[in-house]
Amino acid sequence: MVPLTFHLEPLGAPTIRRHHDFNAERDAKKIHKACKGMGTDEKVIIELLSTRSSDQRQQMKQTFKTIYGKDLEEVLKGELSGNFEKAALALLDRPCEYDARELRKAMKGAGTDESILIEILCTRVNQQIIAIKDSYKNIFSRDLESDVQSETSGSLRKILLSVLKANREEVLEINENLAKTDAKDLYEAGEGRWGTDELAFNDVLAKRNYLQLRATFEAYKQLTGKDIEDAISSETSGDHKKAYLTLVRCARDCQGYFATRLYEAMKGAGTDEETLIRILVARAEIDLQTIKEEFQKMYHKSLAEAIRSDTSGDFRKLLVALLH
Repeated sequence: MVPLTFHLEPLGAPTIRRHHDFNAERDAKKIHKACKGMGTDEKVIIELLSTRSSDQRQQMKQTFKTIYGKDLEEVLKGELSGNFEKAALALLDRPCEYDARELRKAMKGAGTDESILIEILCTRVNQQIIAIKDSYKNIFSRDLESDVQSETSGSLRKILLSVLKANREEVLEINENLAKTDAKDLYEAGEGRWGTDELAFNDVLAKRNYLQLRATFEAYKQLTGKDIEDAISSETSGDHKKAYLTLVRCARDCQGYFATRLYEAMKGAGTDEETLIRILVARAEIDLQTIKEEFQKMYHKSLAEAIRSDTSGDFRKLLVALLH
């Protein structure tokens, strides 16, 4: 049977695009003035960081260093504090550098924050994973795969190492026969046997393109009468389950996955500010506009409204600015 070929779907709309009237020198001078003397002009800092693309922020940073002989990060560290400082510094990194720092932080010291490893590694495309591995090596002189290997174990380690190979097929076509074969393999590797044969799952979830995976999940449902997420939930547990479900949800609806993560970071008592920073900064130039729309659909309130009621001060202003 001939594979059905699809054009690349629009993956979602960003909230931040390149600023049309950008001038690195003018911005560097503005931000310097905002940090000079008594008190800081936070409004200017928020405006510059939230309306420039990542590339433009890099140019502003380099120009600042050239003119003033200082690193903009160090200047902001001296002027800002708390979550506002964290979010501002995150925006001064290239996305792959920021991901690399978050991964390092999740693995450094005693204990590992597996949920951050899963959220980053199981949602990035090949190109992003390759860039993150390079940044990790450049910043920390360490190998990301070796660190993941030594900081995780068992089934979680296997799926993360599969994803880190960055071997996902890039041609967006659907091969119906392959979908049926994969669905049968997944059934036989999971529900159809005692214990789960992870190799089949890791292979399919880490290698197939997203359209192919959707066809496989459909074929799985036809074959077994069960949704693949229910099957995974009954066959696996803990972080292993979380990683598989993240891969499935991302293949089905990546923006819906991030909308849910944001909702969970804010629901109940206390707010997980680090997750808010991580997702808004990472997705602003990719699909944050679409994530906002999904959030509204799923939770019947706007993401801006949710963030306003869960955060405060300049931190709140910067996050809300990233949404526009």
